[in-house]
Amino acid sequence: MAKKKSDTPSKATAKSGGKSGGGKKGGAGDGNGSSQLPLSSGDSVQPIQLQEEMERSFLDYAISTIMSRALPDVRDGLKPVHRRIIWDMDQQGFRPDRPYVKCARVTGDTMARYHPHGDGAIYDALVRMAQPFSLRHPLIDFHGNYGSPDFGPAASRYTEARLHPLAMQLLADIEENTVDLMPNYDGTTEEPTVLPARFPNLLVNGSQGIAVGMATSIPPHNLGEIIDATLHLIDNPDATVKDLMKFVKGPDFPTGGLIL
Repeated sequence: MAKKKSDTPSKATAKSGGKSGGGKKGGAGDGNGSSQLPLSSGDSVQPIQLQEEMERSFLDYAISTIMSRALPDVRDGLKPVHRRIIWDMDQQGFRPDRPYVKCARVTGDTMARYHPHGDGAIYDALVRMAQPFSLRHPLIDFHGNYGSPDFGPAASRYTEARLHPLAMQLLADIEENTVDLMPNYDGTTEEPTVLPARFPNLLVNGSQGIAVGMATSIPPHNLGEIIDATLHLIDNPDATVKDLMKFVKGPDFPTGGLIL
């Protein structure tokens, strides 16, 4: 006859189970269910205040977002994504005297070489630089449906683009080492830290951006008025804002308007 198995655990099993949550002497466990990462020779664990670490990390993140994505550079009025699109199109030869190319090609090449943050964001930035209702003076010559204030553009595989003649004034003399170059994100090529910009694009086209803890909203102005004011400021470095407002009467929004 087969012997009936006992429901009572053996002594060996009970002894083994009683040590659960512990550990061998000198191991990762302390015998009370807690654990500690093993340290290499010369390593140490330093206690920090949570509040201090949060403040430092938030500041680092905010500065990174401001510098890398959200706010424009006052020197050329461009955010990094806009600058990289214009630079890439110039490097690829998509200039005003060349045929239009598919926007999908521009978007993909910019993402691969300079801006690895998603093709959707790059295409939106490309289209915005072509929309006459978004920029007072567009920088991209667009071919296709770029949308309206109420509706989005056609997909990038259907639309085409090339640089606008005005964009070439942002790039003028860049081959003469007028600006510094820096490595791209993976170190395989270089990109400019800023474009030479023969005209004050930040005042001409304005900019909007939301960063971490701050934002900017600069209205666009008339190109001719800004150039006249710039020339006056060059000849009269001590000119006041009131003096410059004789040339620049106020913002000049791309959608226009009527005063009744």
